[in-house]
Amino acid sequence: MTELAKDAAAGLDSAGGLGGQAVLDQLIDLLDLEKIEENIFRGVSPAHSPVRVFGGQVAGQALVAAGRTVPEERKVHSLHAYFIRPGDPSIPIVYEVDRIRDGRSFTTRRVVAVQRGKAIFALSASFQKAEPGLEHADEMPDVPAPETLPTYAERIAQLPGTEMLRRPRPIDIRYVNDPPWLTRGKGTTEARNQVWMRADGTLPDEDLLHVCVLTYASDMTLLDSPLARHGVYWELDDVHGASLDHALWFHRPFRADEWFLYDTASPSASGARGLATGRFFAADGTLIATVVQEGLLRVR
Repeated sequence: MTELAKDAAAGLDSAGGLGGQAVLDQLIDLLDLEKIEENIFRGVSPAHSPVRVFGGQVAGQALVAAGRTVPEERKVHSLHAYFIRPGDPSIPIVYEVDRIRDGRSFTTRRVVAVQRGKAIFALSASFQKAEPGLEHADEMPDVPAPETLPTYAERIAQLPGTEMLRRPRPIDIRYVNDPPWLTRGKGTTEARNQVWMRADGTLPDEDLLHVCVLTYASDMTLLDSPLARHGVYWELDDVHGASLDHALWFHRPFRADEWFLYDTASPSASGARGLATGRFFAADGTLIATVVQEGLLRVR
């Protein structure tokens, strides 16, 4: 899915503004799947969506489906996923959970998202009970505090003809660097992008929900880093893209309704594909998660 389409999908139906608790509550509702049979769940998309289901939505919903078949004391520590076909937002998505293994320390689940009898997305997730062990982590980059940075609404106001991007959104985003739509035609020596993020409101005290909201947010801005290197941006230039695969590792507990830094970089782009890596840091500098995604990047 293109980043413009992702941003549009990230904006859920609301009366006004670019976010707030009402919009976040709609995301919470989207992640509250309907159980229709043992190991089978059903999810829907926002009432107003682009032509494809937002990748972060289907990943978050698939993780909810997996998590609801796992004991609460076992927390997800990793997921690996493939985007197989574009999802149709006008019809429900059925999530089929395969209980691969329940071990003494780890639980493994595989989830396939299905529409019209065909798989559109596949996810494998691993859960672990809490155990002591070795501890170390990267330090957070030195960046300005989120409250000192322009809001997303202020940033997007500098881009003409972007009514689609001004829809309400459940994730508050603050760019540390100039967004790629402001650096078009320039390019950079470093394929990197940094944003502060948080759920735009208060989330319930449910660990799985916070992890799924971060999973949802992890598909936003990630491919900005390879685009920034080449000074191009989705739909404003002759570049077309889509998420191909996605992996997340969760290192430490966090709240998704508190600020976290999303520090992303692109080590390589070739063969009409771009690789992006990302690190999530809590506001106190704690490394909370790591992400890797490869995306389709076609120049028309």
